[in-house]
Amino acid sequence: MTQVLPPGLRATSVVAASSANLGPGFDSLGIALSLYDEIVVETTDSGLTVEVEGEGAADVPLDETHLVVRAIRRGLQELSVDVPGMIVRCRNDIPHSRGLGSSAAAVVGGLSVVNGLAVQTGRSPLAERDLIQLSSEFEGHPDNASAAVLGGAVVSWTESDARFEAAAIRVHPDIRMYIAIPDERSSTAETRVLLPEKVSHTDARFNLSRAALMVVALSERPDLLMAATQDVLHQPQRAAAMPASAEYLRLLRRCGVAAVLSGAGPSVLALSASSELPTEASEYGTANGFTVRETTVGGGVKWAPGVVIRAG
Repeated sequence: MTQVLPPGLRATSVVAASSANLGPGFDSLGIALSLYDEIVVETTDSGLTVEVEGEGAADVPLDETHLVVRAIRRGLQELSVDVPGMIVRCRNDIPHSRGLGSSAAAVVGGLSVVNGLAVQTGRSPLAERDLIQLSSEFEGHPDNASAAVLGGAVVSWTESDARFEAAAIRVHPDIRMYIAIPDERSSTAETRVLLPEKVSHTDARFNLSRAALMVVALSERPDLLMAATQDVLHQPQRAAAMPASAEYLRLLRRCGVAAVLSGAGPSVLALSASSELPTEASEYGTANGFTVRETTVGGGVKWAPGVVIRAG
């Protein structure tokens, strides 16, 4: 039986950005980044109010079609609870349509904030595995979603029964990350159609070796990051759709920095065991419309009843 939650309950969730693929790990490797969105929900007597500030505030719908609201509705359904009305407040630091997992963050944050509401009436919260499953169902693969749920680096996969799974990867403390975010936007759907339906055994074998090596490089051998981030299955095919990002990626790698497209792009993620990006790389990014900033490994989603929690 569905339980209707009373008005006046309040809950908060904080969820990190993420970068998927990490070069060769197409639809399987991901890492959380220290950019965070915050969602605050308050139950009311009736209606729906959606308020958004920060990234995407002028672009997202303010009704039931908002992705956070859709995720909240799914979480309520899963826990067999409902609300007569609610106010949803979103504070966004994750850029939209830049390959930084903003959609996954919206879904994971929406599902998680339901936990903070439900536990106030004695309901058991959704577990991490439930959050991975439900959030991955929205997009059909768990790379960004599982990174947002678990934090850190992850390897994710899909079972034959459409069950989504993920496991954490230890990130070596010497690895530093830099994200280069352009003004232009892209969408996964638009760039995915550029990928061929079939690939050769040679290319498949190449990426399999590099994806396996990436796990070693991330966890134990940062000196292997350059070789481990090589890819032939998706980045070259997407290059024509985002020439500035493709050129910046090439320049970073010429400078000895292990760089990859972040997800489907157009942001570029650089991983390095050295202290700073080369001056040439930093100056090129700034001169060509990229906001270049150092980031750290993001934490897993946090949720709490009745209080505002902060990332960190």
